[in-house]
Amino acid sequence: MIDIRSDTVTQPTEAMRKAMAAAEVGDDVYNDDPTIKRLEEMSAGIAGKEAALFVPSGTFGNQLALFTWCPRGSEVALGEECHIVAHEAGAPAVIAGVQLRCISAPDGVLNPAELRKRLRRQDLHAPATSLICMENAHSSGRVVSLADMDAVKSLAAEWGLPVHLDGARIFNAAAALNCSAADIAARTDSVMFCLSKGLCAPVGSMLAGPKDFIEAARLKRKVMGGGMRQAGILAAAGIVALTEHPPLLAGDHERAKKLARSLEGIEGIQIDSKAVDINMVFFSYGTDAKGAANIVEGFAKRGIRISPPADGRFRFAMHYWIGDKELDAIISAATEVFANPKGAR
Repeated sequence: MIDIRSDTVTQPTEAMRKAMAAAEVGDDVYNDDPTIKRLEEMSAGIAGKEAALFVPSGTFGNQLALFTWCPRGSEVALGEECHIVAHEAGAPAVIAGVQLRCISAPDGVLNPAELRKRLRRQDLHAPATSLICMENAHSSGRVVSLADMDAVKSLAAEWGLPVHLDGARIFNAAAALNCSAADIAARTDSVMFCLSKGLCAPVGSMLAGPKDFIEAARLKRKVMGGGMRQAGILAAAGIVALTEHPPLLAGDHERAKKLARSLEGIEGIQIDSKAVDINMVFFSYGTDAKGAANIVEGFAKRGIRISPPADGRFRFAMHYWIGDKELDAIISAATEVFANPKGAR
């Protein structure tokens, strides 16, 4: 099956499997796994931060950042459609014990004037803002400019607040902006980025930031159940991911753009092909739940796995295992299925 539900569905490459099989390991809770240490040092350098910590997932890394930066009962300011709000199961309330102050942020861009209105000092009636969060690339598939990030960072500095970046797809953002991941992360105090989104590693994300922040996070990672043992087996795949895969992302972006242009020509599909910044194509196609199920089944019949629409929009994600041949098959299937959705099955 060609699977375009997400760039998290990728299988590890042969190089990753060999590295995992040969990985030198130790007990990471005792801080003696050499492959974990290598990955963390490598990640800190890539992000331009003092230190980094291996964590099981992107959600774990984001929530660990909130748990480490924020006093309980304080408030986090962030965009209302960002991943931390929309897709992390209400974890800030459960783990860090913080309140989220959500702000309209079209395509992930926080307006400094609107953000300023929401920042609060502690008083008898209000919690204090303890953290600002940004996301780049954004869950919408759009990329936030460095200038927009600078504006938020400047306001945060004025208020003496740290900034955390959900950089799950920071390497996609860097490829789109033609800059380095460190250039993006320089606009924030801490950053989480995924090894398993677009980079083909089977498991894991990294949290990077100041040395004292990472040491505090190491303890809280243990509290959250993230203290792993011979995790170097997983870290080995992450090292291959960071070494070999970021330069390949531009190809995923180009295939996404080609797919968007092809979908734009299909009657009934609503899409802005110029709004495709990274490897994900979002589009709407007016149909009810039964019609959407028919479309999903129609693609499956043609050997392609897609997700049903969320909030009225489909998402097709390009990744390492989608080459030109697979893309041609996706375009051909889309032309057939959307031309006759009722008979797609």
